[in-house]
Amino acid sequence: MRVDYLIVGAGIAGSVLADHLLKAGKEVMVVDDATKSNSSKVAGGLYNPITGRQMVKTWNCDRLFDYLIPYYKGLETELKTNFLFDTPIYRPFFSIEEQNEWMAKSAENQYSNYIKEIKSKPEWTNEVSNPYGGLLLSKSGYLDTSVFLEAFKDKLRRSKKLIESDFHFTQLQKLTKGYSFKGVTAKRIIFCDGRLGVDNPYFSWLPFSLVKGELLFMKSDVSPRVIYNRGVFVIPLGNGFMKCGSTYEHNELNELPTKKAKDELIQRVEKLINFDFEVIDQKAGVRPATKDRKPFIGEHPVEKGIWIFNGLGTKGVSLAPFYAKQLVEHMEDDQPLDAEVNIERFFSLF
Repeated sequence: MRVDYLIVGAGIAGSVLADHLLKAGKEVMVVDDATKSNSSKVAGGLYNPITGRQMVKTWNCDRLFDYLIPYYKGLETELKTNFLFDTPIYRPFFSIEEQNEWMAKSAENQYSNYIKEIKSKPEWTNEVSNPYGGLLLSKSGYLDTSVFLEAFKDKLRRSKKLIESDFHFTQLQKLTKGYSFKGVTAKRIIFCDGRLGVDNPYFSWLPFSLVKGELLFMKSDVSPRVIYNRGVFVIPLGNGFMKCGSTYEHNELNELPTKKAKDELIQRVEKLINFDFEVIDQKAGVRPATKDRKPFIGEHPVEKGIWIFNGLGTKGVSLAPFYAKQLVEHMEDDQPLDAEVNIERFFSLF
């Protein structure tokens, strides 16, 4: 079988990229082993325009958010499945000074599109601790990554565009033009292999900075109406179910949930919310983060036809649609890649 592109990995990055290539009229085959590590399956899925302790706009916010919401909504219609939940995020203020600062920012064009309302007094006090009020965001919510990934994988299965198998580099053959893997000949191979990229013989020289993250799933008699996020996120899933996270661990890079992370998350959640809850599950995953917190996108410096789309870290849901579109336009129409994501920035390490 001959295809234009062979994509290795069907997490958020690989799935969104495969979708963009298919929509561009390209022949695609995806290789994915469901038993291998995939942090996308246990991701929080949050897309949030205002992030961090300092509450600043996330990097490249305007371009990312103008594209991601209509993209995922269109894919929901196509796949006839709901996985994008457009939900306001409420970020309590730490002080009156912070409240005043955001009152002023609300009049600025760069922030006004993302502010639904500024609460100058405590709100929803039976649910959240917010003595100084808080910032209610728009263009925010979460992607149910498990539902999305399975729905897209079903599409690939039906169209016979999925090889459910481990990818062994010894089975990859270089041809005069392109590459061959298990009977599939491709002009280009794109590695979207997440944390496994650190052991990828073509791209292990890139400065990955893997980080383990853990989530808790909780149950309560209270059903929050918004996402609460300050130091920890609490996402309502309906009927009193919630998920919260996340932790950041750079040393013990495995997918085993830990008591340390559970205790840390419970402590943070108890500072944020004002209702009782029961922890019913805990999950862990290792994210493919990078040293400079920007994605790794581009073609190998020597092996032409071998590409990477990886390193989306904790913001894969937000980053994947826009940069998948940009990568396809770069490969097919010779449009430029943003210098901040192009792996050429690290060619000196090769």
